[in-house]
Amino acid sequence: MDPLEIATIGKTGLQVTRLGMGSAPLGGLFQDVAEEQALAAVKRALALGINFFDTAPLYGHGKSETYLGKALASVPRSSYVLATKVGRLLVPTDPNQLEKREFDNPFPFKPVFDFSYDAVMRSLEESLKRLDLDHVDILHIHDPDDHYEQAIKGAYPALAKLRSDGVIRAVGAGMNQAEMLARFAREGDFDCFLLAGRYTLIDHTGLKELLPLCVEKDISIIIGGPYNSGVLATGARPGAKFNYDNAPEEVLQKVRRVEEVCARHHVPMKAAALQFPLAHPAVASIIPGGRSVEEIEENFRLVSHPIPKDFWNDLRKAGIIPDEAPTP
Repeated sequence: MDPLEIATIGKTGLQVTRLGMGSAPLGGLFQDVAEEQALAAVKRALALGINFFDTAPLYGHGKSETYLGKALASVPRSSYVLATKVGRLLVPTDPNQLEKREFDNPFPFKPVFDFSYDAVMRSLEESLKRLDLDHVDILHIHDPDDHYEQAIKGAYPALAKLRSDGVIRAVGAGMNQAEMLARFAREGDFDCFLLAGRYTLIDHTGLKELLPLCVEKDISIIIGGPYNSGVLATGARPGAKFNYDNAPEEVLQKVRRVEEVCARHHVPMKAAALQFPLAHPAVASIIPGGRSVEEIEENFRLVSHPIPKDFWNDLRKAGIIPDEAPTP
């Protein structure tokens, strides 16, 4: 597959490379990243021809947006597509009282859920300052799992207004679940969704309802977490991550079966994990995270890695991927 093939986001005219860059790792997801290393990773992605970058205030509590803004500062604004998110305001806090959770060494802010109209406008303004930009292309409602009513009545109208005013080009929502995204698709006018971890080699939650609905409504899917937080990159070893936590045994067993098929066909599991979701017509781009030049280069190579048809057939026979899932 060609990582630099171009896909269009919904009806917006925004054109993104099929391989983008997720920047949660730049915010210290699981492990801190030095600023110099973060900037080098972004610049390497640009040099390879990748034009699509995704970030959020949550990632490192502003750190990811700040690093990304610095790395993109010398690049013509029209040469890349940038997505960020709303739904968490960053409130200054005592660094000693930080709940670090999944982000290592975050900036001294506490993320507070707020999907109100005014909070969306404030969140975007603060993101633009961190990014040192005057606009972003895609704005996602971020993780409104327990806040649907406020998100659809507050955040969504704010994003729709920003789009109609030309401040943003695309309205989206980014979640680790497919069910609420399908509800958004039916009740709002969305251009794209960031679906994290729910359409991968080992998790096909989004396949039954969400992805066909998005094809019908011309809503582009952006796949986040194609490695399911790491287990499809590290393999079924102790401590492997799935859905931001230690992978349960049933997930490890499924990954072991994937590893067996990969070994028979001499296919890197990471290559299969990146290429599988791109075969679905709803999917415009994948945005695996990259915390170093080496990881960015590896992702680029893996999307290009040739995979035989028999490999995908064997995954079906092994019960890893369903019959209705399209394959490359």
